[in-house]
Amino acid sequence: MGHVDHGKTTLLDTLRSSSVATSEAGGITQHIGAFCVPVRSPLHPSDEDVQPSTTDMTDDRLITFLDTPGHSAFSAMRARGTSVTDIVVLVVAADDGVMPQTLEVINLVNREKDKGNIGMVVAINKIDKDEADVEQAKLSLLAAGVSLEEYGGDVPCVEISGLTGRGLPDLIETLALMADVMDLRAERDCPVVGYVLESKVQKGLGPVATILVTRGTLVPGTPLLAGTSTCSTRRLLSPTTQPLASAPPGMPAIVTGWKSLPAAGDEVLAGSEGDIKKAKVNRLKKKDVESVLQDVEAINAERKARRESETGSESCGHTKNKDETEERQKLKLVVKGDVSGSVEALVGALGGIGNDLAGVDIVSTGVGDVTETDIMMAKTADALIIAFSVSVPRSVQGIASRDSVTIYPSNIIYRVIDHVRERVASLLPCTYTTKVIGEATVLQLFDIHTKANMTKRIAGCRVGNGVVEKACMARVIRDGDVIHEGPLDTLRQLKTEVTEVRKGLECGISLKDYNNLREGDLVQAFKLIEIPAVL
Repeated sequence: MGHVDHGKTTLLDTLRSSSVATSEAGGITQHIGAFCVPVRSPLHPSDEDVQPSTTDMTDDRLITFLDTPGHSAFSAMRARGTSVTDIVVLVVAADDGVMPQTLEVINLVNREKDKGNIGMVVAINKIDKDEADVEQAKLSLLAAGVSLEEYGGDVPCVEISGLTGRGLPDLIETLALMADVMDLRAERDCPVVGYVLESKVQKGLGPVATILVTRGTLVPGTPLLAGTSTCSTRRLLSPTTQPLASAPPGMPAIVTGWKSLPAAGDEVLAGSEGDIKKAKVNRLKKKDVESVLQDVEAINAERKARRESETGSESCGHTKNKDETEERQKLKLVVKGDVSGSVEALVGALGGIGNDLAGVDIVSTGVGDVTETDIMMAKTADALIIAFSVSVPRSVQGIASRDSVTIYPSNIIYRVIDHVRERVASLLPCTYTTKVIGEATVLQLFDIHTKANMTKRIAGCRVGNGVVEKACMARVIRDGDVIHEGPLDTLRQLKTEVTEVRKGLECGISLKDYNNLREGDLVQAFKLIEIPAVL
């Protein structure tokens, strides 16, 4: 765990000898990744530059790594990763030091320490860079409340380079020693208990979930319950989609056979089919009761706010009409994502955008590709569809175009956040300012007869400053007071209609719906400039 772009995925990339970091959208991790590394014991000095092999899974001891996102929007994923782990590896870049998400991880670890047995190892990464300052990074960690071993504390610190692999054997050895000291054990011969790390709808497999087993041994055919989702385990796959005969404690496994998609973070329990059906019914009943209670609380809160506003209006001696009350504008969204954890992060990040005048209303969320049902819901609610790392079939695109439904596809979360923030800002009332671009002084007034036998008064003016443009607005200033504002009707030089007159030239000016110009009046030409609203 650690701050965004501190090299967590590159470090794990080197451990498993794959290439994940280069393929990640936007260069940042947006899912929880899980994989196992065998522990070779003992580690000899001659093995210092040898990378652990992930192909040989016959060793008795394996370390399971969870790669959590470092972006600020994925705080729920980081909290979930902390709650299911035994040891947190806090990755800190030697050229960057302690950053906001670093502090968040430290707080999460301290919170979990109060609840149970969890350890922490600090890995100072990027020591191969010229601008790396390891000592400064250690001092910043001390200032953040992390007691490192070399300063008399209890938190081990390992200097590594995720890019070159330097120090990684030391990191593996440190983790193995910490596991021995903490005496981490789990029962194998008991009903399965685990947690859902991620869940998604995968083509050809249907709803699948990545599960981290914490107790028991999961085998195909085991009935499972996660939240209100049930599963008769059909297949077990490794994170690299290789078939597994079983998943012992500490091993992540992709489980197929779910009736519906479980939510990320749900606890997974195994039992008989009858017990699981009863538990599901009880949970659904409890969920319905909680939903009703939430609705009642919302109604009561709305009534209370209405009574308070009415009381406040009466005490002020006036009541506001309904038209005078400014309602909060809302950008309605339908959020679709590739995995449930990403949808959760998006809902959390997008739901907080806005202020008292404008905000976001999440109409619907879901996992999987955008469907015709999503288009119908967006059309009914007049909502924008966010398609995060999912595809939009061509037939669905045609329906969206026909129904004038906007779909914003993206696989980078901060671009989605920026786009939604811009859309919400556009709902705010705009402010305008005026910019004077020219001034003309009325020298003489002329009455001109038009073709309709009407008399029109034209002011003969000389432009003293700037440029007077016919497309601009104008204000009449007399004795220092503004007595009229409105558009120009006529702007002429001799008998020719012109679009602009520059400084030092004379022209004829008339104003629309105003016929009371006098000699000596000052006519200012100005533009209305719109200032975009900012959240």
